[in-house]
Amino acid sequence: MLERQRPHEQDKIKRRSNFEAVEENLTKEQVKLEVQRCLNCKNAKCIQGCPVNINIPGFIAALKDDNLELAGEIIRRTNLLPSVCGRVCPQERQCEGNCVLGIKGKPVAIGALERYVGDNTRAKAPEIKLSGKKIAIVGSGCAGIAAAADLKKEGHEVVVFEALHKLGGVLRYGIPPFRLPRNFLDREINALKEMDVKFKTNVIVGKSITLKQLEEDGFDAIFICSGAGLPKMLGIKGENLNGVYSANEFLTRVNLMQAHEKHTPTPLKIGDKVAVIGGGNVAMDSARTAVRVGAKEVYIVYRRTEAELPARIEEIRHAKEEGVIFKLLHAPVEIFGQDGHVKSMKLEVMKLGEPDESGRRKPVSTGKFVDMDFDTIIVALGTSPNPIIQKSAQAEGIEIKTDKRGYIVIEEDTNKTSIAKIYAGGDVAPAGESNAINAMGAGKKAAKAINEMLK
Repeated sequence: MLERQRPHEQDKIKRRSNFEAVEENLTKEQVKLEVQRCLNCKNAKCIQGCPVNINIPGFIAALKDDNLELAGEIIRRTNLLPSVCGRVCPQERQCEGNCVLGIKGKPVAIGALERYVGDNTRAKAPEIKLSGKKIAIVGSGCAGIAAAADLKKEGHEVVVFEALHKLGGVLRYGIPPFRLPRNFLDREINALKEMDVKFKTNVIVGKSITLKQLEEDGFDAIFICSGAGLPKMLGIKGENLNGVYSANEFLTRVNLMQAHEKHTPTPLKIGDKVAVIGGGNVAMDSARTAVRVGAKEVYIVYRRTEAELPARIEEIRHAKEEGVIFKLLHAPVEIFGQDGHVKSMKLEVMKLGEPDESGRRKPVSTGKFVDMDFDTIIVALGTSPNPIIQKSAQAEGIEIKTDKRGYIVIEEDTNKTSIAKIYAGGDVAPAGESNAINAMGAGKKAAKAINEMLK
């Protein structure tokens, strides 16, 4: 059996000081070797593991036949963003996690193959017959992009409203360029522009314009996919000190505003010693970004063990290679300051007890504590929905049903909200793990339901 092919990576010392892509694409020769590993299963479990059901054996078979363009066409039938998803999706828990080869060995490198195809092919603009219908999409992230493509193919006029000055949502402001180079993100968005999808930036739906006004402007349906931009904080004493950031703010300031650059109007100074609270991909992105903007010591503080870290295996490995220190089985208790700025943090030493409702072993206190000095603390514990759209709608008499956590309640099969002609998806109405491909799946599901409703 051939060995799984690995993409070449930028030197682990050199990459600590730049934002260039860590992983390169597989070479053409590597692709030829890797596709031979695919067994072309009749009951392809890899497809079942993909939230948008990409025909994985189909595009791999096209690569075997040296037909790169066909491979690109097959992928884009269900996934408009192969260059993005091939880089940021948790393949080990989805397509590759279901690969038969992974039972006794290493699965086919589906993510790397998808990225190769995405980077080396272009989407072809389909022939479109105008329907006379008009759809508003709130948010330009994965869910919005996927919905926009499928709705435009049906001939509708599609207008995407983005609150920020640049497009891409969390793909732009949240994921660092060393994981997702911006030229590939821009190319995917430009493919939508070539299909005549219209984008309006610097528009906050719920403030700049309301849902009621969108209805009055003649939109036949509205898809809300504005993400979950309200950060969850620690709720401990001292978290209001200068030097405590949410991961959302920290990554946005670096990725979108280049606040770490010299002569920036919004400077970001993090000092020498940084703690990142959390163990997911956002925590890894924050820690690896902190390394690149000049921190000398960066710690991941996580209350469970490495086995429970929710981040992708590759992101954990890259973080370790770049010098990030893992302070496991520790939980923050209090943050101390000096002259209004972070000085140190008290940590509680934990151990694993019985499983909690998620099935993971619950961390419990050992009764021991340690104090550590830090200049900056970044909280990466997830986000919840910003309620601005729902509150604005409520003020106009539109009662969009939400759950106790603030997420918009939707019908499972259609992503329809409690209000006729208004749909929602992505992180504002999550279904399953929060990631790019699941958000795309939500966008495609909503688009299908909107298309059927309009017919």
